[in-house]
Amino acid sequence: MQIDGVETVHNSTCSMRFYEELNDFLPQERRKVCFSHHFQRRASIKDLIEAQGVPHTEIELILVNGCSVDFSYIVQDGDRISVYPIFEAFDLQSLVRVRPTPMRVSRFVLDVHLGKLARYLRLLGFDTLYRNNYEDGELARLSSETHRILLTRDRHLLKRAVITHGYYVRSVDPRRQIEEILERFDLYRVIQPFQRCVRCNGRLAATPKPQVVERLLPETRRWIEEFWVCEDCAQIYWEGSHLPHLRRWIDRLQARAHPGFAVEPGNE
Repeated sequence: MQIDGVETVHNSTCSMRFYEELNDFLPQERRKVCFSHHFQRRASIKDLIEAQGVPHTEIELILVNGCSVDFSYIVQDGDRISVYPIFEAFDLQSLVRVRPTPMRVSRFVLDVHLGKLARYLRLLGFDTLYRNNYEDGELARLSSETHRILLTRDRHLLKRAVITHGYYVRSVDPRRQIEEILERFDLYRVIQPFQRCVRCNGRLAATPKPQVVERLLPETRRWIEEFWVCEDCAQIYWEGSHLPHLRRWIDRLQARAHPGFAVEPGNE
């Protein structure tokens, strides 16, 4: 405010509470509790939330004094703020979601640290862009312009305003990462394995052996009859000795879409 032309600082306080996995971004003493936050300037709720270390892309719903608001809301002294993650388990139909309408098809773009995760996503049939030399600006642009969910281990990247759909991958182990993404975005039911090239993300097409025979090694030419070729990079695929192991792993993932399904002992 101004008094006689002199700018004064008004100390304001709000209370904040973050729910479920949003607590991953907070210091230990602020997790799963209501805490006070002091601020001294006009601030949007988006800025206040990201000041706590929580990227806006992780958020689905914000309640202020019991009423839902969007990211443009200006925080007031005494506000009680509750922040919920994506897919929080209650009906949000009558409330204000803080992002545009959700994506109906899950497509991804991944940062340079998630190469193995990209291969797993493509193996399971998900449209996944990845290069090991993407710059942050290019990742943000691709996510925004092509309507892809940005997966990253860089929480600061997710704070870019242009990104509306993104997720901070918690695990560092690629097998745990793919399970985390399938769980987070409820993708177990839409797995369609062996549809995409794990190298470039192109579609695979069944191809008669005579069309690829000149490109095969002698042993492969002798013993393998069925082939698939990437429509983009022309990589050749066939059923190798590792396929049964992959199928068992995929079966276990798909089984999670059906509660009560049990894998027989010995099939692990």
